[in-house]
Order: sequence, then C-alpha cells, then structure tokens
Amino acid sequence: MTQQAESTDLTVDELAARAGVTVRTIRFYSTRGLLPPPQIGPRRVGRYGPDHLSRLALIEELQSQGMTLAAIERYVQHLPEDLTSHELAIHRALVASWMPDSADQVTREQLRRRCGRDLADDDVERLRAMSVVEPTDDPEVFLVDPGLLPLGVRLLDVPISLESILAARRVLLEHTTQAARELSRLFRDEVWEPYREQDPAPEQVEHMKSLSAHMQPLVVQALLTTFQRSLKKELRHTFPQEHPPRLGH
Repeated sequence: MTQQAESTDLTVDELAARAGVTVRTIRFYSTRGLLPPPQIGPRRVGRYGPDHLSRLALIEELQSQGMTLAAIERYVQHLPEDLTSHELAIHRALVASWMPDSADQVTREQLRRRCGRDLADDDVERLRAMSVVEPTDDPEVFLVDPGLLPLGVRLLDVPISLESILAARRVLLEHTTQAARELSRLFRDEVWEPYREQDPAPEQVEHMKSLSAHMQPLVVQALLTTFQRSLKKELRHTFPQEHPPRLGH
C-alpha cells in the first residue's frame, strides 16, 4: 500500500465507506472492544487507519463463518496485542481459506478501485503469482479471491522478487497442506471415529459437523500464533547482534 493509505487518516465516515459498514456498526464494535480506539486529531476528531480496516474485515469473515458476536469477541480477545494490520490481514486470509472456494469476476478498473491504487502489469502479475487474481479469456477481466486480496495488495510494495514470492508460496503450500492433513487425521481418529462408533442420531451427527466448522477459525488462530512465535524465534537466531525486522513492516 502507499504511504498515504498506511497512515491513520480516515474519519469514521470514510472508514465506514471503505469497510462497507455503517458508522453505527463501527461505534457498536468499538463499545464491545472489537476495534481499538481511534487516534484523536485536531478538533478532537477521531482518525482511523489500516488496523481498523483489517479488524473490520476479520470480523466480517468470522461472521460469514457463522460465529456469533460473543464468539468473535472471545476470538479477538485472544489475538496477540501487538498484532499489526499486516498480520491481521493474514488472519483474515487464513480464516477465509476455510470457506467454500469463491471468486469475484471484475474488470481491471474494478480491480484497481478495490485495491485503492493504480496497478501496473507487473503488479497484476505479482497478484497472480500469489493466487490473488486469475486471468480469464478477456485480458481486461480477472477472477479475484476476495479473502486474499487485502493481503496481496499489501505485499505489492514489499521489496521481494517474483521468483521469491513463488518459492515462498511453494514452501507455505507444502507445509500447510501437511499440517492440515495431520490435523484432519487427528480429528478423525480421536474425535470423529469414536463418536461414530456410538451410533449417534442424525441430529447429533449434524451437531458434530457444526462443531467442526466452528472449530476451524480457532485452529487457524492457533496455527498462525504458533507460526508467528516460531518465525520470531528464527529471526532472533538469524540476527543475533541486531534488532530483528518487525513482522508486518
């Protein structure tokens, strides 16, 4: 994102328009502790920024998973306090990955507006490499993953080559696929199979499936928190005499 987009320069009305919610919703979330307080600017006007946008997007994803507001409050309370907007975007992308595959079809101009910035051909190619957009038969029309788009846009300004992005994507896919496979096996062997052996009634089976779906965002949070701690540990080993780079900056 550009420096302007990263600054805390949004009024509550502008934040509501960017997030696609009402001002009343923002104030309600704030009273419930789901959003951090705004910075107070001149004339005592609250100013909002990327952290608030990322939180609103995450809340939207969790609601779309069927989580109640009370459950979302508990989820947000367990997020690390120093989580940056970049890391929140990762949370949102991971939560969205549990949802059924979906893609929005947009024109290049619509994609530009959703990204909030101009997009060169190289930018579009980087988004494609991150599986954020996919080309269609029409060179001016793309399929966009709405869950990954905010994270992909933020990564456009990270000084990393396209080859490195592809290599990192391969590493993440390999290890996350393995983790998902092992967790699924554990749930099947330790929870589902013993439950099925009890010959449960149909409504109990549906309850178990619902429980599994509601557990998914919590598993995502656990995986991401564990990964962040492991990565910070590796950075301390890599930069023992220096201040390790802060994640998300």
